[in-house]
Amino acid sequence: MWYFAWILGLPLAVTFAVLNAMWFEILEDGRETLDEAGHQR
Repeated sequence: MWYFAWILGLPLAVTFAVLNAMWFEILEDGRETLDEAGHQR
């Protein structure tokens, strides 16, 4: 029955990792946009 934990756990962990990476990319892009807007003034 341990394999059910792996079957459910691995996709959940991969999904969490992908969403976390996307979130950090969005934050980084937002910071770069704010920096560029500040330098253009």
